[in-house]
Amino acid sequence: MNLPHTTIKDQNNSINGSSGEPRQVEQIITSQSTSDGAGVRLKRSIGSHLLAHLDPFLLLDEFRSDNSNDYIAGFPSHPHRGFETVTYMLAGSMEHKDSRGNQGVLKTGCVQWMTAARGIVHSEMPIQENGLMWGFQLWVNLPAKDKMKQSNYQDINSQDIPEVILENGIRIRIIAGESQGVLGAVRGVAVDPLYLDIFMPENTFFNQPVAKDHSSFVYVFEGKIEVGATKHQAGQLIHKGQLAVLSDGQVINAQSVDASARFLLIAGKPLNEPIVKYGPFVMNTEEEIEQAIHDFRKGKFID
Repeated sequence: MNLPHTTIKDQNNSINGSSGEPRQVEQIITSQSTSDGAGVRLKRSIGSHLLAHLDPFLLLDEFRSDNSNDYIAGFPSHPHRGFETVTYMLAGSMEHKDSRGNQGVLKTGCVQWMTAARGIVHSEMPIQENGLMWGFQLWVNLPAKDKMKQSNYQDINSQDIPEVILENGIRIRIIAGESQGVLGAVRGVAVDPLYLDIFMPENTFFNQPVAKDHSSFVYVFEGKIEVGATKHQAGQLIHKGQLAVLSDGQVINAQSVDASARFLLIAGKPLNEPIVKYGPFVMNTEEEIEQAIHDFRKGKFID
């Protein structure tokens, strides 16, 4: 389906226009340089030593480089079990292949929401030898009842991601969840996620309702924003490359300061279940991890 860009009247472009309890910044994480796969250089915020996880989110990586040596080796075949991987490409192209015979190319603006569930082996390899490669990978935990279900995909083309443009120039790409009365492209995910890519011109204000009991964070990847402003106090400044863990509340307020900014706003229902991680396996018990290792070695991830 091709969803056109939508322009709507901006009725809440002020702190006074927000409704509900504003969420405040509880913790700021500066993303850490690391590498993964066959040596792909990236910045990690969730899943680092500073923030092991934010239930239900297990990992957030930003990969961004125009030096092919930083990404050309890619992510050769590797297994997953027990969670979902979400790849969002801002620039460049990545080819995906897996043990179920699926194959495709993630291009600029595309999203792949892969539910690994009971097990899959896949690879993600650049199909460019130069130029900018830029995007994000988010890991989302699955509830115990879904960890051993059949693996599944939602491959979303860029033109199928709804984009709302407010009168003040704010642009919102709605990957999952709902914003400004528009539903996102990804549906039917266990944690009922909200995943927005938001661009704000300088000196603009934005607020987004969020389910009160959901975990939430923002990750700034261009410019800087203030988060949590109210009628009585300024927000807290979040710079490029920083992730802000937010408190409970019903609305997220963000304000660009003296230049334009762009950030991810992500929220989801916490599972409140035990988390046992071993590399690419995320289960609820040590015994389930041992079983995952056994099944992978026996070739049971190949359906």
